[in-house]
Amino acid sequence: MDHIVYVVDDDHSVRQALVNLLKAEDYRVADFSSADDFLAHPFSPQPGCLILDMNMPEVGGFDVTEALARLGHVIPVIFLTGFGTIPLSVKAMKAGAYEFMTKPAVPGLLLQAVAGALKLAEKNLDDSQEIHTLTALYDSLTPREKEVFQLAIGGLLNKQIAMAMGVSEITAKVHKKRVMEKMQVRSLTDLVRAADRLNIQKTLSR
Repeated sequence: MDHIVYVVDDDHSVRQALVNLLKAEDYRVADFSSADDFLAHPFSPQPGCLILDMNMPEVGGFDVTEALARLGHVIPVIFLTGFGTIPLSVKAMKAGAYEFMTKPAVPGLLLQAVAGALKLAEKNLDDSQEIHTLTALYDSLTPREKEVFQLAIGGLLNKQIAMAMGVSEITAKVHKKRVMEKMQVRSLTDLVRAADRLNIQKTLSR
């Protein structure tokens, strides 16, 4: 799978050193001298991570992570700073940083962090694609089928679903079968997992 490593640092020498290190490891790199340029560029669809200078003028590291969140981009961030402190590192981790390092970063440790961040990015991308697919499948259900979906994941049997909906057991069974087919699942366990991924609340029997 192709990856991309973004480097954002206003210090040209530092940025170039990072780019050279990453390219020597055959990573695809996109570097930016300002946060604004980075945030304005068209993001690639493949998994990537961001090496980000925390102390840039005008737009700082935390501003960038907040902007990424608003834009809907889930990118693991490796913060770099010239003067690291424990409170700052704690704040960075709370802001969702994958790693926090002081400059000059030890090459081996930085590359290790990049490898880990890219693995996380792959997982994030897979999760996003799965949820997108499940959402499309769920949206294909009729309102009646969505009602059956919620009753089924609540543990109700066909007879109980029929009673809750005021229909015959045969009709409830047909609806449930269609739900399973449309959601592309083979078991109730799989349907419950899909509901959990979509954060769909179950309807319990009374």
